[in-house]
Amino acid sequence: MEKVIEGIYFIPGRDEMIPDSHVYILGDAHSHDLSMVDVGLIGRGDEKLDHIERTGIGLKDIKRIILTHTHFDHIGCIKEMVKGLPDVEIWVHQIEGDYLERGDERIIHGNEMFAGFIRGQYGVSDGFYQLSVHRKLGEADVLEIGGLRWEVLHIPGHSAGGIGLYNAKNKVLIPGDTVYADYNIGRFDLYSADGSQLRRSLERLAQLDAEVLLPGHNRILKEGAGESIKKTLAQWKQYLG
Repeated sequence: MEKVIEGIYFIPGRDEMIPDSHVYILGDAHSHDLSMVDVGLIGRGDEKLDHIERTGIGLKDIKRIILTHTHFDHIGCIKEMVKGLPDVEIWVHQIEGDYLERGDERIIHGNEMFAGFIRGQYGVSDGFYQLSVHRKLGEADVLEIGGLRWEVLHIPGHSAGGIGLYNAKNKVLIPGDTVYADYNIGRFDLYSADGSQLRRSLERLAQLDAEVLLPGHNRILKEGAGESIKKTLAQWKQYLG
């Protein structure tokens, strides 16, 4: 587990047949009030919890899992995490929280091809990801957690309830799969995705004063995030409607 800056840690995803999302741990360790952002692929829960414990962080200090969105590569091992973190809460945007609570897994799968692949490859039955959500997040929510202040940004386009987390003090942006650090963006051809919404979300992120970019996949940026997002927007906006 890599320390990004004080109070922010990074567990890189380990891709296999499909991508495995990065996991971020947020909060001052002395606060005993830590947050996990996204969880990654099914079958990877114990491995990631072991990463955390070997860093010296107590699992009991992880109070919540915040999901940037609920695609399979970000939510896959949620039940493993809940088992390993028995008092943890699940926080997610209201739109996708409602999907989880009623057992509607269309956002998780993305399309029928992926749904068939996930069922066959991972042995996941329908209804596996029906979950209770402890807090449904929304635009302009402010999270004072673990000694850090995070603004919740509703940034749909890759999925209907996608969120970003922005820490203005340290100029840190966690955008899920809305934008990456290699001038790429998340897919906009999956269930609940929308190219024009994604363009507007990118335009919004490009206006932030951001230096550190912590996306859902690929490399991270410790400086220059704002310029990177602007260049990504310029490259992609003509394709986004």
